[in-house]
Amino acid sequence: MAGRLDGKVAVITGAGSGMGRATAELFAEEGARVLVMDRWAERAEDAAAGIGEAAVAFTGDVSQGEDVQAMYAAAVDAFGSVNIIYNNAGIGVREDNVRDCPESVFDEVIAINLRGVWLGMKYGIPHLERAGGGSIISTASIAGITGLSGIGAYCASKGGVIALTRAAAGEWASKGIRVNCICPGAIATRIGDDSGGAQDPANLERRREGGARAHPVGRGGEGRDIANMALYLASDESTLVTGQAMVVDGGWTAVDQRYLELTGREF
Repeated sequence: MAGRLDGKVAVITGAGSGMGRATAELFAEEGARVLVMDRWAERAEDAAAGIGEAAVAFTGDVSQGEDVQAMYAAAVDAFGSVNIIYNNAGIGVREDNVRDCPESVFDEVIAINLRGVWLGMKYGIPHLERAGGGSIISTASIAGITGLSGIGAYCASKGGVIALTRAAAGEWASKGIRVNCICPGAIATRIGDDSGGAQDPANLERRREGGARAHPVGRGGEGRDIANMALYLASDESTLVTGQAMVVDGGWTAVDQRYLELTGREF
């Protein structure tokens, strides 16, 4: 049985762990060859090794144009072309409120989460043009849709990804290039842990528990939940879908939990 991504080449940033790694693994299962990019060499190499011959590792910083250009060159060198781009790399750090957030923290969050997506598009689009079209996917967040106190820079960066997605979709639709983003809810990933070491299992469990409380469906999200949406957007099944922010949040942004708590209603 043919895979949904047979013959495709995908470049995935932040693919050494979490949602990116889950997506790289799923894409390979569905027939794609994958460049696994991460800023931590050990993560990228481990993820690529786990996939096998269908993957190569690349280490770089998505906020640096030279690294992004080299990333695409490596993908072409390894596999001949690029058909799918998943701008997934992102960070979440302790910010404080808008007044007290240090300028350096704001700049770092914007550089990775928004500039990194822009660079991924800027230097990736020529490769998709040469391939005759393709799919660009970026990781946004429900934080780009609704305000979340204490992470204003993160909210701004993800809101920017949504706006950039819509602008780029209009610019490149006639070239057969689709541009969409995914807005995860509470997903059990290592975001915020930039040590390069192993993920603390207790921290992952806390994230799952928090997601279960935030999501009306009653469970936290996993990397595979996001990977499944990315697969749809990468595949030919979504050829009429572009410029969209696809929300995967277990109902978080659709249901007013405060109303239910105040009224004591249950459904």
